[in-house]
Amino acid sequence: MDLEFSGEIIEWRGPAPYLFVPVPPAECDDIAEIANLVTYGWGCIPVTVSLGDTEFTTSLMPRDGGYVVPVKVKVQRAEGVGEGDTVALRVTLPEPRP
Repeated sequence: MDLEFSGEIIEWRGPAPYLFVPVPPAECDDIAEIANLVTYGWGCIPVTVSLGDTEFTTSLMPRDGGYVVPVKVKVQRAEGVGEGDTVALRVTLPEPRP
């Protein structure tokens, strides 16, 4: 499944601050249809993400009934983006397991 959407980069504080892009509700609904078939545990889903010219692997993380896409520091630097910027993402989820 491929999803394309734009969103604002936000900070989510945990043990250390991390930057994420929230997945819009409509796309979260699409993900929910296959989530149980593609998660590796704790609701996390492995994905490949394209942001600008940079492609990277990460995992969607569940948050507040939806998902967020982590934006790695390496990607932030490569694309010159940071908290508060709006970015366009292409997110590729794995094929559901039978």
